[in-house]
Amino acid sequence: MKSHELCFEEIRKDVVHYPSLKTVMMVEEAIKKKGEFKNKRQLWLSLSKQIMYQTLLTILDYLQASHKIMIDEEDGSVVWIWNPKLVNRLLKSGTRPL
Repeated sequence: MKSHELCFEEIRKDVVHYPSLKTVMMVEEAIKKKGEFKNKRQLWLSLSKQIMYQTLLTILDYLQASHKIMIDEEDGSVVWIWNPKLVNRLLKSGTRPL
């Protein structure tokens, strides 16, 4: 198995309830729009729709495994890092993703 597949398998083990695609997209859009949140709680409180905190954590695990966000281990900040234009440019130049 590839490393990202192992990561998704780890996420699946502990999930009691899977978030809907609409909820995942809502969280993804909130992070993408603002760019950075001081911590997970700040992100959670900023969402337009209330979701369970455990659901948010599942979504963040997925977004981190997808290389769309980074979560700083020291201060807990959540940062949007996905850059599709750069990825497309790299793919066109012959660079392959990890």
